[in-house]
Amino acid sequence: MTMVHKDELLNRLQSLDKMPTLPVVLVPLLRYLEQPIENLEVQGVVDLISKDKSLAAQCLQLANSPLFGRPQSVDSIYSAVLALGMQRMCDIAVSCSVLKLAPQGKAPMDPVVFWEHSLGCALLSRRFAAKIGFADPAKAYLAALLHDIGIIATLAVVPQEFARAYEVARTRHIPLHEAEMTEFGLTHGESGRVVAEKWRLAPELAAVVAHHHAPQEAPADRALVALISLADLLCRMTALGHGFTEQRQVSLTQEPAFRVLLQECPKLRDFDWALLTFELEGYLDEVHRLVTAFYRPL
Repeated sequence: MTMVHKDELLNRLQSLDKMPTLPVVLVPLLRYLEQPIENLEVQGVVDLISKDKSLAAQCLQLANSPLFGRPQSVDSIYSAVLALGMQRMCDIAVSCSVLKLAPQGKAPMDPVVFWEHSLGCALLSRRFAAKIGFADPAKAYLAALLHDIGIIATLAVVPQEFARAYEVARTRHIPLHEAEMTEFGLTHGESGRVVAEKWRLAPELAAVVAHHHAPQEAPADRALVALISLADLLCRMTALGHGFTEQRQVSLTQEPAFRVLLQECPKLRDFDWALLTFELEGYLDEVHRLVTAFYRPL
């Protein structure tokens, strides 16, 4: 067995032509969303989403999900924006665009499992951010949705090595990034940083992608990185992980991410973790149903 050297893997990531590319609609949508929400126009968002009929249909499906809080059904993108609000509809559009990215070919990690974790983490992060007074819950949602894109990149570059790492993590019940470091000396955070640069993601999103397993090492936007780190860990400790359970004792208040986030959000000191875990459990069935519909339509 020949182990891929870290430098070789980074070179492959930098030069690989089949590096995952963003869906066409997502690029202008992300650029549009860089404006303050009050500057966005309903018709502008509607037009962007409607350029892709498949995306529009999937957005409507997600818009009618209980996860997005709509008691009555909506039947057009325009009515969905009016009913759910601009920010919520933008969350939905980005989610549906990103869910089009999937591990290519036969992958050791089922894309349903991958995106259940990502979407669950996004929903949890937005709720968590709002409860502790974090300045931008919408940014937390988007950052959490994208936090594991390095996994897709690693699968594209070294699928066999990733498969071994995934099997090590699954059988030993250890975090995936620890198994990656053991098997090929590079985590999906590091490979994700390369993807974020290629995609020209906003700096705060790139920071989350690169440092969500070590928020104390993030050069900037450490509170956002820490928030996603805690949400990611909470998901991995429940049924919204990477397809296996991690057998270890976790005290969220002892995590480095907790100390980082506490500096910006003092409400975190008295936070009710049990309630947040309960809310996460309430997402499980609906997240599974929605993500499954993208990859295993009935």
